[in-house]
Amino acid sequence: MSRFRLFSRLAVNTMQAKKLLPAVAHDMRESMQDKVATDARAADIAPVSITRPEPGIAVLTLDRPASRNALSIAMLEAINSAIDQLGSDDGVKVIVLAANGPAFCAGHDLKELTAHRNDADGGRAFYAATMSLCADVMQAIVKCPKPVIAAVHAMATAAGCQLVATCDLAVAATGAKFCTPGVNIGLFCSTPMVALSRNVPRKRAMEMLLLGEIIGAEAAADYGLVNRAVAADNLMDEAMSMARQIAAKSPLTVAIGKEAFYTQIEKSLGDAYAFAADVMVTNMMAEDAKEGIGAFIEKRDPTWKGC
Repeated sequence: MSRFRLFSRLAVNTMQAKKLLPAVAHDMRESMQDKVATDARAADIAPVSITRPEPGIAVLTLDRPASRNALSIAMLEAINSAIDQLGSDDGVKVIVLAANGPAFCAGHDLKELTAHRNDADGGRAFYAATMSLCADVMQAIVKCPKPVIAAVHAMATAAGCQLVATCDLAVAATGAKFCTPGVNIGLFCSTPMVALSRNVPRKRAMEMLLLGEIIGAEAAADYGLVNRAVAADNLMDEAMSMARQIAAKSPLTVAIGKEAFYTQIEKSLGDAYAFAADVMVTNMMAEDAKEGIGAFIEKRDPTWKGC
């Protein structure tokens, strides 16, 4: 069979499968959520932990060091739940995303994915549900009204690199490494590509995706994947310093700004300016804008009301 005919047949099969996937994936997601809840109760150990070291700052820690914090269904569900919880908590103004163990995040749990090769459908429904859930988690971080700062101490690979790219800000220890190695094992990092291509220049993104090479923290900072590369001993201090600066600002203004940033960046230049102008007017009418401008003119510290 010619390569063209093979590709055409694969394309037709894929289109047919896509018509069935949403319903199948939904059912699979519901089933997996029930299993995750049962497993979590049995183990009585959450895959993430939340601490509040200072007022206004929450630290969300990936805590499955034995599995290198791989994004299993349980881990994805836990992150999703935590982001939702912290995003709606008025006492939280900034979220720092950290991790325990030898890796920040190893990406998708390949052992979990491989185990479903034995499913009746070869694992298709499970894979669809997993990728859908992962996309939900990444979008939840973007839509969260609280800025999320990644504090990366070690390797972040594939969907783990995607997680870093998705966060609003990122600080990396100088020993941290980043990679999108899917191309090396026959599975292109297509979903990590979405976040990566929106955060680093195209040529850099394609270099990471096509070569599958490991890059260091300094290169990641140069690419724009992370904001800063710092000594390992200073990693959390740097992340917390950034969090404090943000937490001291009007939470309403920060939330308006974050949402506006991700909305305008998808628009054409003219539409982006029109949208941003409306946002500026709405923001100007807020009490915090009135207070902040007044405090600046009067040379005093503002008292934010969050409205």
